[in-house]
Amino acid sequence: MSIAENLADILARIEAARKAAIKPAPATRLVAVSKTVPEDGVREALTAGQRLFGENRVQEAQGKFPALKEAFPGLELHLIGPLQTNKVKEAVALFDVIQTLDRPKLADALAQERDKSGKAPRLFLQVNTGEEPQKAGVLPQEAASLIVHARKLELPLEGLMCIPPVDDDAAPHFAFLAKLAGDHGLSQLSMGMSDDFELAVKFGATHVRVGTAIFGSRPPAN
Repeated sequence: MSIAENLADILARIEAARKAAIKPAPATRLVAVSKTVPEDGVREALTAGQRLFGENRVQEAQGKFPALKEAFPGLELHLIGPLQTNKVKEAVALFDVIQTLDRPKLADALAQERDKSGKAPRLFLQVNTGEEPQKAGVLPQEAASLIVHARKLELPLEGLMCIPPVDDDAAPHFAFLAKLAGDHGLSQLSMGMSDDFELAVKFGATHVRVGTAIFGSRPPAN
């Protein structure tokens, strides 16, 4: 199927999952994960009406999206990969949302860049719900203190994001993230990918991040 057909299928499945859910979020937005997708593939999705995209790396996004943002008003770009502090200036300049705030040092760097440039992308806190040592994200027991720290800095923290361990049942991770968000008055939940986004909708996802089911299998990024 074409990218446009895949998008239509995913959007229909999101809507069906919302109708079947007991208490879905007020809205669930599709983040088309375009890492390693060439610009023409992104343009095809844009032509089909998709306006929300997720990229894992600042440098790759810099090569594709400045021209696309100019050509397609309303394009919204989310950073969904880890952010190093030496890339904060570039990330703040390009991304509308950064979903991967995961440590106080990064919060401090984002606040400093806001004070310099006047730009402040909306933020999600990434929580390492599986406590996997190889994965980015704040540990669950440290999430509350990082939320407090971000708020003291007056950063625009809106929600939480997680990537459950590949071999785990995702449901407990989604339930935990939803409860944590509710406990701290955060309205946005980014959870669910190509294999489990319908389950994430059931648990109140406001954003689902889907790549392979839209763009097909791609070689891993270097």
